Parts: sequence; C-alpha cells; structure tokens
Amino acid sequence: MSATPPSPAAGGGTVRTRTRFGGWRIVAYATVVVVMTAPGQTAGVSPFIDPVMAELGLSRSAVSTAYLIGTLTGAAAMPLVGRLVDRYGSRAAIVVIGAVFGGVLIGLSLVSSIVGLTAGFIGIRLAGQGALGLAAVTVVAHWFDRRRGTALGIVSAFGSAGISLAPILIERLIAFHGWRTVWLIEGLAVWAIVIPIALLAIRNRPSDVGQQVDGRPASAADHQPAAGATRAVALRTPYFWVLAAGVSTSGLLGTAVVFHQISLLGARGLTPAEAASVFIPMTTAGLAATLLVGYLIDRLHRPRLLIVTSMGLLTLGLAWATIATPGWSAWAYGALMGASTNAIRAAEAALTPHMFGTDHLASIRGVMTALSVASTAAGPLIFAVVHDTTGSYNAVLLASLALPLAVATAALTTRLPTTAPRVTQHRGGQSR
Repeated sequence: MSATPPSPAAGGGTVRTRTRFGGWRIVAYATVVVVMTAPGQTAGVSPFIDPVMAELGLSRSAVSTAYLIGTLTGAAAMPLVGRLVDRYGSRAAIVVIGAVFGGVLIGLSLVSSIVGLTAGFIGIRLAGQGALGLAAVTVVAHWFDRRRGTALGIVSAFGSAGISLAPILIERLIAFHGWRTVWLIEGLAVWAIVIPIALLAIRNRPSDVGQQVDGRPASAADHQPAAGATRAVALRTPYFWVLAAGVSTSGLLGTAVVFHQISLLGARGLTPAEAASVFIPMTTAGLAATLLVGYLIDRLHRPRLLIVTSMGLLTLGLAWATIATPGWSAWAYGALMGASTNAIRAAEAALTPHMFGTDHLASIRGVMTALSVASTAAGPLIFAVVHDTTGSYNAVLLASLALPLAVATAALTTRLPTTAPRVTQHRGGQSR
C-alpha cells in the first residue's frame, strides 16, 4: 500500500506516515495486554483460593464474600473508566491501569487479613478484570471496520487462551514457591510487559500514524465526522440489554464454576492437578469458538444465532458438571464451558460497535463491562453458600440452567436494532 499524506494527530500537529498498515500489529499488542489481565481474572485467582484460605485461616464463604465486594466495587467504576478511555485514549489508559494493576498485585503478596485481601480483590478486579481489557479491545475496534469481527475475534481468542492456560502455570508456581511469591512475580510482570507496550507500540487510531481504518487509501469522505450512537441511545435500545444479559449470565455462572473448579471437580473424583488440566480443553474450545464467532460476525451479522448458540452451550456445560468424571467426561465439560463463555464475549465485543458505532464505544462498553464484572461477583458466593449448606454443587448447577434458557428466549423474541451508521467509508467514499 502506498503512503498516505500526513494527517493531524489527536493532540494536534502532524504525524509520520507509515506505508504498511499497522492494525494487525495493534491486534497483536492488544492480545498480549488482554493475556496480562489473567491475574485479575477468576481463572487466574482460582489457584490462590485454597492456599490463601489455609494460611490466613479463612472460610470459603469469607473469601467468596471478599471477592464479591472487590468485584462489585470494580464494576461500579467501569462506566467512568469507559468515559475516560473515550476522552484520553486507550494508550494513556493502558499505561495508568497497568501501573495500578501491577502495584496491587505486589500489595496482595503482603496481605495478612481479610481486610487486605478484600482491598486487593478490589484493585485487581477493577484494573485487571475490567479496565485493562476494556481499553485494549477499544483500541482494536478503532483500527478496523469491515474486518472488525475477525480482528476482535483474534484478540478475544488468543487473549482468552492465555488467560485460560494461566491457572496451569500458576498452580505449579504456587506449589513450588508459595502464593505470596507468585503474586509478587505477577505484579512485576505486568509492569515489565504492559507499560512498555502502551508507551512504545499502542496508537489510539490509524490517523495517529497517517493511516486509515482497515488500511484503505484515503478519500475526502474519510475526514467527515464519525457516526455513532451515544451511550444514552444505546441504553434505550432493548437489544443492548439482551446482549448484556447474555454476557452477564455467562459471567455469573462461568465465574462461579471456574472460581470453585478445583473443589467442584474434586467432588467428582479429580485431583487438583487433574482439575487444573481441564483448563486445556476449556482453552482449546474457547479459542476455536471465538475465531469462528469473529468470522461469522464479519459475514453474517446474526446476533440471534450467536447468542442462542452460546447460551445453549452454557446450559449443556452446567448440566454436564453434575455428572462429569475423571478423563474425557471432565474434558467435555471444560470444552462446553470454554466455548460458551468465549463465544458470548467475542459476540459482544464485535456486535457492540456494529450496532452503535465507535464514537462513544468505550463509554457504551464501560456500561457493558460494568454489568459483566458485577455479574461475576455473586456467582462464587452463591455457589459457596449452597455448597456449604448442602455439601454439593449439584443443586445450584441445576437451578442455574433457567438463566441461559431465558436469555436465549429473549434473543429470539426481542426486536433487533437498526445498525448504527458506519464510522468509515468504502471505495468511492460511499458509506454503508
């Protein structure tokens, strides 16, 4: 592709033009950033639960309550984080969030009570599970239009794969070095990887380096104001809430089973190492599902099909968890859960800008992320209370089946929104 003329940067002045489209590099960097959210994700926290309980003398319900408080507090901040990302850009946001996230992880290595643990959970759930991923996905959405589903699918697929595999490494590190040392290592790793990527590699929009969305040749139409729904308009759209319900249901139930996975599968006869190994099929199936969803979104734009399929897989996974046994049966459970949770996340990441544009994307996704993060708060505690009361997870697993089935019904019966005006133009300057 030939070089395009220099264009104004977001902060004014001119920028150096690159001749090779940088969007796919942004995809790679964003994927690494998403992988580095693992210490704040439930999958990354799960291996710490039992050793932390043992050393600090805490009950499962107490730790689950601390996790709930941390998650809800982090969720409450997501709409504000989204507005700040829209205002200052993903690059600056990733620098600040990465600095905070790493510091909190280092602080967690020093905790000695439930108070410190709760404060640490607030920090890692806000910065790691919510804000860092929000900023990374938003920057990719600004670089693509026609291939946005594929680009975001790659970020979600390989990012989720890294997150899903993290517990295997973390469990081994904790076994050899202890949970305090591992949290310290994680904090230093976030500082060493995330902050340099943001400073040296991330650029908020193609125009910051004299390029165009999708790497197209420039046209006069490209300099027209972008189109997109405001957050208020998005929140008044019924299908926004259907999509949010799908993501939240997946977050609620997926987080619950992952948080207690060692205990849940232990009750089915698996050793801790065998239970951790279930993250392998979970990762593989999630990777395949995410890439497929990204491909389908670019070509079919069928939100009903995607939401119903993901909720159907979630229903099967929850039911299978009640009968899973060591070997292929446990791996089948992992594959179902991985495919379902990753499919709905990939669908949300691509469908939100497709339906509402990118002008206020981080603000809109900030609300979506808040709902998603908040949903993950209650699941572990609900499952812990039922387990402590009944001695089994089966009752809560079976009762949970009603939620994904309700979302699937809503996805089929709710009127789809009119697609938001596209933020870029195609050949000849014609918009679609």
